[in-house]
Amino acid sequence: MKKSLMLIALAATMVGCGSNGTKSAVVAQEEPAVAVKVCTAETSKMEITETYTSEILPYKQNDITPAAQGLHIDKILVDVGDYVKEGQIVATMNRTSLKQLEINLATVEDSYNRMKPVHEAGGISDQQFLELENTLNLQREMVDNMRRNSEIKSPISGVITARNYENGDLFTSMPILHVMQINQLKVMANVSEQYYPNVKVGDKVDINVDIFPGESFEGKVSRIAPALDAATRTFGVEITIPNAKERLRPGMFARATFHMGEIDGVMIDDVAVQKQAGSAERFVYVIKDGVAEFRFVRDGRRVGSKVSIVEGLNAGEQVATTSFVRLMDGKAVEVIAE
Repeated sequence: MKKSLMLIALAATMVGCGSNGTKSAVVAQEEPAVAVKVCTAETSKMEITETYTSEILPYKQNDITPAAQGLHIDKILVDVGDYVKEGQIVATMNRTSLKQLEINLATVEDSYNRMKPVHEAGGISDQQFLELENTLNLQREMVDNMRRNSEIKSPISGVITARNYENGDLFTSMPILHVMQINQLKVMANVSEQYYPNVKVGDKVDINVDIFPGESFEGKVSRIAPALDAATRTFGVEITIPNAKERLRPGMFARATFHMGEIDGVMIDDVAVQKQAGSAERFVYVIKDGVAEFRFVRDGRRVGSKVSIVEGLNAGEQVATTSFVRLMDGKAVEVIAE
């Protein structure tokens, strides 16, 4: 009798333990849903803008220098900061060499005029007269060149930005003056090759500089490089900036923002697109009926905080924007409001 009672008690204990184990398994399977925020894929037109950094350059600049070396500077007529016009005399050179050349020219011209009737009468050969004529022409060119270099003119209108000599100095190789045109400026930008069809001469470009925060200056595309840089896969674009008030200056750091047009496509928040570790694949978690679905996608251009999805997602579908560490394919989720 005692043995029977012990068996019954043991069986009851085993049944009780089996019941608790089943309940524990059920509890373990009923994990809470992952709370996620979502965004909805939308078909929309998005403006494409691209910003490139560069340095503001003068529209034109020139070194002002005579063609001949070894001349003494007589007088420099302008200084740094002075505005000059194209063709304005900005410096004069010592005329001693010019006077000597003019004396030599007069001597050669006199000899030529005396020998001309002698040649016509047959007194000297054609070869002798030709040599005299060549000497005369060479002397005239030397005088003309020295006259041009005795008065140094500015090749452009602008402002003098450098002066390297004083009156009486001997001109060697360094330019006497440097002039820049700054009432109009330019910026050179290296634009990614994918935008080559989008950029056109005459397009407006927004120019921003740190010294004037919140203010934008309007520039226009004035020139596009006909070939791309094979190393960087970019092409050069010149942007001209009106600067009548001369608020901008060469050397300033600038950001040039191009407006590349609009695109149609499925757009989502860029934070929704994740990169798979160890590969270049991109993926999203599509949220449907309270369950997360892992899905590979192919993304396109980024516009602000949005990214276009070229393949793998349809308009109207919702994708997760948070809690990626806890998500996996088939995971139950709970969508929470922003």
